This record gives sequence, structure tokens and C-alpha cells, in this order.
Amino acid sequence: MAITTVGLDADDTLWHSENHFVVTEDRFRALLEPWLDPSETAERLLARERHNLAVFGYGIKGFTLSMIETAIEASGATIDASAIGRIVEWGKEMLAHPVELLPGVAETVERLRSHYRLVLVTKGDLFHQESKIAESGLAEYFEAVEIVSDKSPEHYRRVLQRNRIEPGEFCMVGNSARSDVLPVIELGGRGVHIPYHVTWAHELVADDSEGPGYPVLGSITELPSTLLGFS
Repeated sequence: MAITTVGLDADDTLWHSENHFVVTEDRFRALLEPWLDPSETAERLLARERHNLAVFGYGIKGFTLSMIETAIEASGATIDASAIGRIVEWGKEMLAHPVELLPGVAETVERLRSHYRLVLVTKGDLFHQESKIAESGLAEYFEAVEIVSDKSPEHYRRVLQRNRIEPGEFCMVGNSARSDVLPVIELGGRGVHIPYHVTWAHELVADDSEGPGYPVLGSITELPSTLLGFS
């Protein structure tokens, strides 16, 4: 079945995101050095984030609350209020950071719109994702915008049903094989992986020595020709 609809992830596929988390996590590890080795801080924070996903969901707000919880636990509840205040300010800085499109995104999305129905599928905090989509200048290219709490096969199934898309005519494109590619392939659709230069540990999948079984691109500018190869 020919591809008629292309789903695009947002964070680290259309614009920069994870590098802001990396900078903030570096600050956080330095803050907790009186109590923890930096590598242990990273492990504890990741464990706390994973534990909190079911409560806070994905996004900067959940990340900030997880940092606060980790700091309190690591310090034995002795960390002072001013340090907690700094963590809150880091979260606010991340939320206020301007949207920076990745190279070639604007031109490629405009080109794709001429040949495919485009759907933006992203997970995270509703308010923040809506504001980034509006600021990006890309909203007009998408026939539908889906902000979901997670990207499991069942979440994608509901997205496809709402938008009356058959799995076989759908291709999802994103920086995370775990969230953007594999769940859609499981449903009978196609997936294209465009790795970002840093990836959150929660999104990593085990290496496949026989190859991933789906296209892996170096840039979104390669996407139009890759999609033609599916036809």
C-alpha cells in the first residue's frame, strides 16, 4: 500500500529539545556533588524520572519535579530552599527557551505537504507542546496535531482511527526508534528513524546486529526520497 500520510515527531525531529535537558542535568549534577558522585546522580535521576512517568508524564515539568525529589532524597532532606528554588528556575528557563528548528526542517515539511497528508504526533505537556508548535511556524502544514501522553501501539492505533488512516498507508518519522518507529511498525505501518545527536536513556533500544529493519537517515532532508522508495 502506498504511503498517503506521514506522521512527524516534534522534539528533536523538527526542533532542538534534548540538548536543553543535557545542559540542565549538568547543572543538577554539580548541585548535588556535596552528596553524590555525578554518575550516581544521573542514575538516580533517570530512575526517578521513569518512576514518575505514570504520574507526571513526559516533559519539562515532570523532569523538574523529578530533580527536586532526587535532590531531597540524595541530601537526606537537608538541601536548602534556595537550591530547590534554583532547580525551579532551571525548569522555567527550559520552558521559556525559544524554538530552534533543525536544519532543513522548514523546507522539507513544505515539500512533503505537497505530496502527503501530514500529521504531527508528539508527546509531552499539552500547554508547552501547543506553545512550541505555534512558535515553530509549522502548524499550517499539518492537517492534524496529536499531543499524546505516550507513544505505545495502542496510542498510535487511536491516532490513526481518529484521523481515518489505514496503518499500511501511514509512515511515522522521528528521532526515537522506541517511540516513533517500532510501535507503528507493530501496527502494520512504516517507520523512519532520524537520530538526534543525543538521546534520553529512556528512549534507547538494544542494538540489532542484523540491522534495524527500517531506514535510518542522517538528516530530514533525505526523507522525501526515502518515502518515494516505499511506494
